[in-house]
Amino acid sequence: MAKGLLVAGFDYSMVDAGEFNDWYDTEHVPERARCEGFINCVRWLAVDNPKISVATYDLESHAVLHTPPYLAIGRENLSPWSKRMTAKVKRLLRIEGEQLVPGDQVMRGTTNYLMINANQIPLDALDEVKRWYREEHIPRLGAVPGCVSARHFFAHSGTHNSIGLYELERPEICASDVWKEAAVTPWTVKVRPFLTNQFRVVLQRYQRAA
Repeated sequence: MAKGLLVAGFDYSMVDAGEFNDWYDTEHVPERARCEGFINCVRWLAVDNPKISVATYDLESHAVLHTPPYLAIGRENLSPWSKRMTAKVKRLLRIEGEQLVPGDQVMRGTTNYLMINANQIPLDALDEVKRWYREEHIPRLGAVPGCVSARHFFAHSGTHNSIGLYELERPEICASDVWKEAAVTPWTVKVRPFLTNQFRVVLQRYQRAA
């Protein structure tokens, strides 16, 4: 069965960092970690701007987000603290996705860096973009030295309907000449106009201060 994905990203520069991290670390993430079907829950901060926070959750399937255990803590049933915090911060990204390539892989968790690239794809171009990811883009980027894993998801709901996740040994890998050579092909040039509303960020694994 295809694995699922939940991703949420915020700019929290307008709130107290201590409270934001306390909310995430002591309530929000633990709630989801206890929820049946959640495989892992990982927090990240943007390498270039630590006020950009992203959380990724691998799921047994996209259907987990429609089960009673999740609905009891999500959507309109968010806790009072969650409602208060999410009303204060700026939402940048939220995706409820299904893994298309390779389909059944979860985060390896062996590196401290992640690059995500989310886009909104027009419906009439969606089939070709999915095929580009499946047949060319993910295999080529996944083969770049230092790229530990490469995955593509289709989002059933959220801010974008397509997202690629790439675990990296070092943050500069996705800016290297080798990466660019793998990423930019004639097919890439053809589909690039369909990749709209782009949200691309390189992230470092969050570590709670002692």
